[in-house]
Amino acid sequence: MAHQSALIAEDIHAYLKSQEEKGLLRLITCGSVDDGKSTLIGRLLWDSKMVFEDQLESLTADSKRIGTQGEKIDYALLLDGLEAEREQGITIDVAYRFFSTDKRKFIVADTPGHEQYTRNMVTGASTAQVAIILIDARKGVLTQTRRHSYLASLVGIRHVVLAINKMDLVDYSEHRFKEIYNEYKTFAQDLGFTEIRPIPISALEGDNVLELSPRTPWHQGPTLMKYLEQVQVTEATDQRPFRLRVQWVNRPDLDFRGFCGTIASGTIRPGDPVMVSGSGQTSRIQRIVTMDGDLPEAVAGQAITLTLEDEIDISRGDTLSDPGNHPFRASRLEARLVWLHEEALLPGRSYLLKAGPSTTTAQISSLRHKVNVNTLQLKPAQTLAHNEIGVCLLRLDKTIAFDSYQENRATGSFILIDRVTNATVGAGMIDTAVEQRENNQWHRISLDRSVRAGRLGQAPKALWFTGHPASEKSTLAELVEKKLHSLGRVTTLLDENQLRQGLNHDLGFTAADQAEHVRRIAETTKLFVDSGLIVLATVTSPFRSERQLAREIIGSEEFIEVHVNTPIAVCEERNNSGLYRRTRTEESRNIAESDCLYEPPIAAEITVDGSSQDLKQLTEEIVNHLLGDPATLEWTI
Repeated sequence: MAHQSALIAEDIHAYLKSQEEKGLLRLITCGSVDDGKSTLIGRLLWDSKMVFEDQLESLTADSKRIGTQGEKIDYALLLDGLEAEREQGITIDVAYRFFSTDKRKFIVADTPGHEQYTRNMVTGASTAQVAIILIDARKGVLTQTRRHSYLASLVGIRHVVLAINKMDLVDYSEHRFKEIYNEYKTFAQDLGFTEIRPIPISALEGDNVLELSPRTPWHQGPTLMKYLEQVQVTEATDQRPFRLRVQWVNRPDLDFRGFCGTIASGTIRPGDPVMVSGSGQTSRIQRIVTMDGDLPEAVAGQAITLTLEDEIDISRGDTLSDPGNHPFRASRLEARLVWLHEEALLPGRSYLLKAGPSTTTAQISSLRHKVNVNTLQLKPAQTLAHNEIGVCLLRLDKTIAFDSYQENRATGSFILIDRVTNATVGAGMIDTAVEQRENNQWHRISLDRSVRAGRLGQAPKALWFTGHPASEKSTLAELVEKKLHSLGRVTTLLDENQLRQGLNHDLGFTAADQAEHVRRIAETTKLFVDSGLIVLATVTSPFRSERQLAREIIGSEEFIEVHVNTPIAVCEERNNSGLYRRTRTEESRNIAESDCLYEPPIAAEITVDGSSQDLKQLTEEIVNHLLGDPATLEWTI
């Protein structure tokens, strides 16, 4: 198979030892669709003799059956293994391949060029040290070329090979090569790359891949392989401050308690001091435990179990660090965010932020700007669409330990997860903590919620009336307030239509504006609840995630979700504004399809039938649930 096959046969231990001592380079190929990424990697595997005999037979047969090169070998088929990839001739998923030469080992990630699969490209780039940006010599620099270049810069790649491919289709033109290189260099000058190495290649024909091509006498080198063997990309993660995120607390018996994880950076030895970033407690390393026995030293990249000299509280998600150089801790962050989901980002909506093994609830409080990947200009924005990139401010429910992404990839990155679908919707890189100014910090006063509520003689609550438009939410809320007032309770009513005339007059009806509409009402409700009042808020809030956000803002103990469950046909009959008629784009669209405008609660505290004619009975049900016993005081509607 390989260039060292003889050594494998003669002395397998010597071969494994030689492989162990070689340096490892992680690289990624990226660029637009059909620029030749899979073909190039297939060529590298072929020319470095890293293709097994059974793979060779399969490749030969597949090239004749579904290849795109006639009778020639289609090297891309070594990478495009999915049936859909072979049918369409595109890369969909990230394909990782290993190969080696006499000087170095390589792990290469072949990433998709199609815009739809940008999230897969980000995944592959997150661990790469070198990016091979491929450009079709006929097409030049395209939008996806710029996007991938910006993403490579964003995730910390500093060495770029500009592989101008398919030179055979432009007659190996030096003028065309220089034209593309100059255009790309102008675009990338502000991306922070340490080096951009242009190489003219033909991945299909092998020109300048392993050997210099006589067809490009104007190119003096190096070849692609020679550059990859020689490029210096040492990140020196073992020289940085010690970081280990605890992935698991190992307690097999009463006598052993170890903390398992992979060292993100730094070096650790028995006797070294460590600090738990969350609590600030310190101890010293007692043992470094592995399956092969205890180690005298462990470095970045090793998966280990640490035992400490002292019994201190450490849980999954905590970070062990150097006490003299520990990570930041904050709950307000500024980060660069790549949005990876078809549904646009909604500032104010609640997401899950996962940083290593630690997970917390997070909101994107504001978007500073988004980036135009073609010009790299910063543009004001209220949301991010699929594959867009921006800088945002995040507010977390708890503090996390982190380093800036530029200092440490492992402890400076995170992903955002949709709380309803569990889909990964964003990938982020932390820049810094956002320190709140002293005069913006929460002012704690002695007259808190309990004191104010005690003075009023009632338990403060928030009744959140939700349901389809025209479901009778507002009518029912007014009746409930009237009943509570007759019982001596102190209340206030917040109706979303009235609030749109004042507090929310600047908001429209886009998805982002709707989410902000709900958030503002929830924040206002919280202020009234903190004053000891019983608040009745009538808010359509069609999405469960928005209502969950309101519950979190107000407090789960005070929040009571009242679902006015009125059939959609009844709502449409009551509505006079034409809302439901406007939701139909065709005459054939039936009423039931309008249900997609509203996600009904799964487990509301109170559910009533808004189509009932007996509103007094519905009011009694809600009041009795709120007060805990029958409210028998006579009253009239």
